Amino acid sequence: MPTKKTTTKKTTAAKGSGAAKTKKTVKKTTSKRKVSTKTEYDANGKTLIIVESPTKARTISGFLDNTYKIESSFGHIRDLPKSKLGIDEETFEPSYVIPTKSRKRVNELKKLASEAKETILATDEDREGEAIAWHLKEILGISDADEKRIAFHEITKPAIEEALQHPRKIENSLVDAQTARRILDRLVGYKLSPFLWRKVMKGLSAGRVQSAAVRLIVEREEEIRKFLPETYYTVSADLKTEDGKQDFEADLSKINGKALPKPGIKTKEEAEKITADLRVADLSTTDTETKESRRNPYPPFTTSTLQQEASRRLRLSAKMTMNIAQGLYEKGYITYMRTDSVNLSNESLAAAEAWIKQNLGEKYATETFRRFKTKSKSAQEAHEAIRPTNPSRGADSLHLEERDKKLYDLIWRRFMASQLPQAVFEQNRAVIEAKTGKENYELIASGSKLKFDGFLKVWPTEFEEKTLPYIEKGSHPILIKAAFEEHQTEPPARYNEASLIKTLEDEGIGRPSTYASIVSVIQERNYVEKNEAKRFVPTQTGELVNKLLVENFPEVVDVKFTASMEEEFDDIAEGKIDWKTTIGKFYTPFSKNLAEKYETVEKQNTDEPSDEICEKCGKPMVIKTGRFGKFLACTGYPECKNTKKILKEDLIVKINNEPVICPKCRIGNIIKRRSKARRIFFGCSNYPNCDYATWDDPSKPKKETKKQDE
Repeated sequence: MPTKKTTTKKTTAAKGSGAAKTKKTVKKTTSKRKVSTKTEYDANGKTLIIVESPTKARTISGFLDNTYKIESSFGHIRDLPKSKLGIDEETFEPSYVIPTKSRKRVNELKKLASEAKETILATDEDREGEAIAWHLKEILGISDADEKRIAFHEITKPAIEEALQHPRKIENSLVDAQTARRILDRLVGYKLSPFLWRKVMKGLSAGRVQSAAVRLIVEREEEIRKFLPETYYTVSADLKTEDGKQDFEADLSKINGKALPKPGIKTKEEAEKITADLRVADLSTTDTETKESRRNPYPPFTTSTLQQEASRRLRLSAKMTMNIAQGLYEKGYITYMRTDSVNLSNESLAAAEAWIKQNLGEKYATETFRRFKTKSKSAQEAHEAIRPTNPSRGADSLHLEERDKKLYDLIWRRFMASQLPQAVFEQNRAVIEAKTGKENYELIASGSKLKFDGFLKVWPTEFEEKTLPYIEKGSHPILIKAAFEEHQTEPPARYNEASLIKTLEDEGIGRPSTYASIVSVIQERNYVEKNEAKRFVPTQTGELVNKLLVENFPEVVDVKFTASMEEEFDDIAEGKIDWKTTIGKFYTPFSKNLAEKYETVEKQNTDEPSDEICEKCGKPMVIKTGRFGKFLACTGYPECKNTKKILKEDLIVKINNEPVICPKCRIGNIIKRRSKARRIFFGCSNYPNCDYATWDDPSKPKKETKKQDE
């Protein structure tokens, strides 16, 4: 990958009671000066509050006095081991370990907790946050009697002070739900991945929820391949009002009183006949209608709708959206970003009303607060939608990076729009009858005009205004032209990030905390990739693995079964069922089936003949499927280990339809490639034998090449 110049910006850590104090000790030596750092952690007599991230700790520190010590766990501090299963397959009891990278921090927190007057666990309010709080309690040796847990939807001074007034105990049912999810995912991944290694190829992995998502994408691709386009026709007429002063257009809607068949007129001959009839028909206006239509504002954002809208409007991936939202939350600018509730607090509604009246005027104020009903069965109404913590602050009033500012602005506008009036449109319609000797045709002319923008004042939406002139009932329009147009039905669209997340939510697959990781993981595992239109396409590996799982482990990739497991996790969270019962109900038959499949499933034959001859030993080469797709391999293996990539035609850079030869090695072709940051660059197809790479597209003049953002 080509190198890129970077600049380093010096930053100063925020001051506050929770910030670590750092001393620099200068030690003289005979060779050169050596600077070491020592961090002091002092919590004597203070109340220790532990959160997940340093940013969150700094924000909270700014709200509390020096009787509090706010520290971060730096995320998860305990998990299942990486080197072994870590779960008893009889009892399903997990064996947690402290990762090496967390051990130093754990020791620091233990020392702080031992010195503190009391310890309060203030991790995020969802199941994952509850589990982190439980792990902290266990590691720090906090007794049940001393256990204190606080949670809040937003990181603001009033919210923190309110939470401190009402500490609670850890909700073990939420911890159990998170434990069940973690253990089930570990069992599926740890047990099924080696099966794929043996039956397909090494390096593959399987995931419970991710495999169901891949199946959706594969099945959509199969629909597209099987799709047969259907030709159909539409007929329209350009007309003038009876006085000849104004033009308008009308579309054919009925023939002899019957609505047109879907999707339209079947044959060109019929479309030609209708067009010819209209040219000689007697036209009259049989009906006109003017009415008012209203459009309601959208609810404030949930995790899913934020990811969808950020994808559509800002071109942000779900993962990037959540990273930015996490930062905005931890800095105190927005409420918690993992939620499926559209509930809004009375305080936020009152603040929105005040801003609207002051900045937009009384005509944009509603008589009552607008509240929304959460559709998700699992949503907790006590939680809130994603909204700005201070509605009076627009994006321009905050000191944010440009991308962060755009996402905040999206959240702010969606929230504010939810409390604005409906948009009002005037809809006009005229029915034109066209009679010939034998046939009677009906054409519809329609128009739409915005009368009051309402919520569109702050939530810009594209819509087409179409003016329809006044057409008097009983008048006789004048035909200017009649014509037909040929169309073809389109196959179902491939999923993009927005539509895939919506489908996952609609089908009940995953929860707010998992959507971004699902979309990210299926790409990282090379089961799907994005085409030029940013739509998901399954890779050859993805299709092969999906086929094997569908045929042999249908429950793992079954959308309805995966959704039912999510419902069981919800029941565990509500204390309705025992988590071990849920695990056992799935794992016992799964484990038995897996043992049988090791014996009965044959190794997948991924070799295909090719016309290529190995340039190293002269033997034929075959096409094999690897983790990253198809490649050429010498049949002389293991004596000859020569392999070659098979280049996709759309990745080869061409000038005048001829592939561009690598200027460095003069052997490979220049192809499009992607960096780890998903940025397109151009490199030699002979990599790693040739490391030539450039950001510039060789097929375009340099002045036309646009630099992309990482």
